[in-house]
Amino acid sequence: MKKGIVSVLVVLSILILTVASCKSTAETPAEPEVPKESSSLNAAKANADKARQQAMDFESHTYFPSDWETIEAQYNTAKTAADYDAAAKAYSELMKKAVPLYAQAREDEILAAREQLIATGFTEYFPQYLENADNLALAAYEQYQAGDNYKAKETAASALNEYETLLGGARVYLTRQEVIDRGFTQYDAENFLKADEVAQEAIIAFDAGDRNKAFDKKDEAHLRYNLVLSNGWTAYAADRKKAAAEERELAIAERANIAARETFRSGDALFFDAEELFEAEKYSESAIKFVDSEAIYAISRQETEEKRLRAEEAIRIAEEKIEESSESASEAERIIEGGSR
Repeated sequence: MKKGIVSVLVVLSILILTVASCKSTAETPAEPEVPKESSSLNAAKANADKARQQAMDFESHTYFPSDWETIEAQYNTAKTAADYDAAAKAYSELMKKAVPLYAQAREDEILAAREQLIATGFTEYFPQYLENADNLALAAYEQYQAGDNYKAKETAASALNEYETLLGGARVYLTRQEVIDRGFTQYDAENFLKADEVAQEAIIAFDAGDRNKAFDKKDEAHLRYNLVLSNGWTAYAADRKKAAAEERELAIAERANIAARETFRSGDALFFDAEELFEAEKYSESAIKFVDSEAIYAISRQETEEKRLRAEEAIRIAEEKIEESSESASEAERIIEGGSR
């Protein structure tokens, strides 16, 4: 009896397992096969997309806009793998035409930045920086020649960035040089020394390859040099105003405003313009006009002195003539008196 029960249980277990297995199979259907045509179409489209992006990377749409529009229409209406293959080929051909133009444009940008940099005189003191940038530019050129377009594109961008970075440093250098040339360090020596310290930190960071720190320090140094320059112009304009006013008073004391009226008035026109600019805090412009007015007042004094000397000479000559005339009259009188005796 027990044996029969066991047999029944075994059979039932087998049936349950079989049913469960069938149910599990039914609930997990096999993945449908992708038609071969659909797979080829997707691959062709992906290839066309890649070729299109490459053409855009080298600005083909900018250099050949009408050709680009034609290919875009071809791409947008593509329905078969053959259509996408044709579009991909067209994009690739257009890119080949665009690459030389793109390379030339980058070369022109690099040369323009290089010329600006050299014109600042900065590279005379730091020739190693120019050499490093030049090496990048030459590497980009060689990569384009070898057909390694993407690598060349990246290297050319690095070269241009290097020249422009050096131009930023050159502007700091030029501002510093202007401060020195104008003698403005005397007006704000503390900020000038601090600017020099920060500029040195920028150079050290640049040499170490820490560009972010170098840029920050460069900007801070430029700000400080400009502050010294601004303070210098303010103080210098005040000095020139005082000097011009003193020269004007001397000219009036010597009556240049009368003897050399036109010249004096020219000086006044500049002087009063300079005062307006000074009040408007346009110190560099006002300083230049004060200097000019001071010079013209000095010229008016010189003209006055020359007129005085000419007048004195004329008086002397006139007096000599009067004296000669008087002597001649006396001689004539003696002759007349002698003849009458």
